[in-house]
Amino acid sequence: MFLIGAIATLVTMAPLFLDVDPFPSYAWAVCMLMGVGFAVSAAGVLRGIAAQRREARASQG
Repeated sequence: MFLIGAIATLVTMAPLFLDVDPFPSYAWAVCMLMGVGFAVSAAGVLRGIAAQRREARASQG
């Protein structure tokens, strides 16, 4: 998801440098996938940390 958003960001920024017509607004909406992908991966990391903490507490007690 992050990779698709990053590629879309590069593609939608290209008209600024290549002097061509800009892309429609839905193309800019695809760029938001970069932030969504980052949020999803951060949530996965936090869930992994929480699971490891629960496992460590269970093995101690």
